[in-house]
This record gives sequence, C-alpha cells and structure tokens, in this order.
Amino acid sequence: MQPGGEFDMQQMLAQAQQMQQAVMQAQAEIAATEVQGVAGGGLVEVTLKATGEVVSLTIDPKAVDPEDVETLQDLVIGAVNDAMANAQRLAAERLGPLSAGLGGGSLPGL
Repeated sequence: MQPGGEFDMQQMLAQAQQMQQAVMQAQAEIAATEVQGVAGGGLVEVTLKATGEVVSLTIDPKAVDPEDVETLQDLVIGAVNDAMANAQRLAAERLGPLSAGLGGGSLPGL
C-alpha cells in the first residue's frame, strides 16, 4: 500500500514477475535433476530425469529368472515408481516455498 492506503499495482506486478522467474528457474533445475529408484533390495535400479524420462535401467543378473518373468516386471515397475515418487518429492521440496507465495495452490505441469 502506498501512503494514504492506496494499493501499489506496480509493486505487486514486480513481485509477481520475480515469483514467476523464481518458479521458472526452479522448474528448470528440477527438469535437469536425475533421481533414482530401487526395488528388490537393489536388484533393479532406475535413474530418470525428474521430468519422467528414463536415463538408465540396471538389472542384477540374480533377478533374471526365465521361469518367473512376472517378478522381474514387478521389480522394474517398482523401481520406476520409486524414482517417480522421489522426483515428486524433489519438486515439492524445491517448489513448496514458492507455491506458498502463490497462496499455496498447486503449480500446473508438476
């Protein structure tokens, strides 16, 4: 507010622009970050970008049983889901303080 109780629209717009820049920077940092997920006590490991792009998948030969493909499939799914949960936690940690400044609402696209 300006003296006399008037609302300062320019100041509000400047703050909104700063907030938008901070959010965009945080989103770019998150997109460039890689997270890992594991399943089966480390038998399957997945690395993905926080955007969801799978970067690598490592399967321990002990997890490969031609008679039990379903278990291996479950381990891969579990590792991917673990990595995605880690990516969501990362986004919440990095964007949480910024979204609080926006009234606590969720940010589209994340």
